[in-house]
Amino acid sequence: MDFSTVELSPEDQRFRAELRDFLTRHVTAEVIRRDRETGDNFDEGVHTALGAAGYLEKDFRSEAEGGWNALRRRIWELEIGRAHTPWFHWGTTAMVAQSVEKFGTPELRDEVIPGVLTGEIRLCLGYTEPEGGSDVATCRTRAVREADGSSWIINGAKMFTSNAHHAQYVFLLTNTDPAAPKHQSLTMFLVPLDTPGIEIGPIRTVDGDRTNIVYYSDVRVDDHYRIGEVNGGWTVLREALNVEHGTVERDSQGLQKLATMTEHALLTAEGLDWAVAVAASPGPDGRRLLDDESVQYRLGRSVARLEAALSTPAEYGRVAIAQMMRDITPELMDVLGAASALPVDTTGAAADGAVEYLFRLASPVAIYGGTVEVFRNMIAQHALGLGKPSYGTPVKR
Repeated sequence: MDFSTVELSPEDQRFRAELRDFLTRHVTAEVIRRDRETGDNFDEGVHTALGAAGYLEKDFRSEAEGGWNALRRRIWELEIGRAHTPWFHWGTTAMVAQSVEKFGTPELRDEVIPGVLTGEIRLCLGYTEPEGGSDVATCRTRAVREADGSSWIINGAKMFTSNAHHAQYVFLLTNTDPAAPKHQSLTMFLVPLDTPGIEIGPIRTVDGDRTNIVYYSDVRVDDHYRIGEVNGGWTVLREALNVEHGTVERDSQGLQKLATMTEHALLTAEGLDWAVAVAASPGPDGRRLLDDESVQYRLGRSVARLEAALSTPAEYGRVAIAQMMRDITPELMDVLGAASALPVDTTGAAADGAVEYLFRLASPVAIYGGTVEVFRNMIAQHALGLGKPSYGTPVKR
């Protein structure tokens, strides 16, 4: 493996400088403050500005289609993260739009894709159900086709539909044949969220993010919005899940981010840097925490765990990042003491509240995009060749 530094050409340096300037002008302190308060991970002004500047289309398209090459895309991903851009809504939108391009009708593509690329249309996910857990194929949200075949009536509910309140469409998983095996009973729709019968309710997570529960009550959807074949939804969904899980094929140049949730690991790296800076600064009594050998050991171990997680690829990295955050954030809080429990913008907060936020973020990171337990099962079955897990009650002998 080649760990050498990539040399940027003058053109790539100009691209990076232009992108940094753009983000400095648009991702202001006010934008970041507002995003922290709302928990939306989205800012419409920033998003539409990125679209108007052509950045969204360049990121969405492959190099062969006029998008960025691997190096430009890596620069883009790094600078977006370093600027703390409210950003996670775009990844979902782009993922769903790829499915629309591949499985949607030409008419639906024309309706949706141009607005996606300008930033005016956003898309969200309707997979998980209130009692469904991580096995999205156990779908109870029903879609019943009307007699003339032109439309469907949908009833049900979905949990964790993040950014539904900023989206125009939801990529909705439905059950269209309850009598069939669960992977042969599913049909996908791209449902306009302004359709009568849809109710969006907010849910706050422990890390301060906002997600939503969405209710569908006799929602009438034209067949025009069906994605893929009737009862063929698993084929459509599986590709989107592979992208969300980070199990897609990697580029050959080694510039693509190694694993999903890498952005959260980079936030953890920033927080760890803050913690080390606090530990290296003299306290009121003139002593430094870093002069204590046990503190040196614990911070060093945290750095090692972080580096190992950042170097772990694909689904392995997904697990490593989540576990690393769970392991080192309480360690950092313990090292910094009571002041580390104070949040951002609170007088006296250690590390400006960064560690407190990361401690709260660590738990949901182990759930977002599929729980780490699901990923561990994937690794056990598909990488290690172990048997399929059994969740049934143990048989008494």
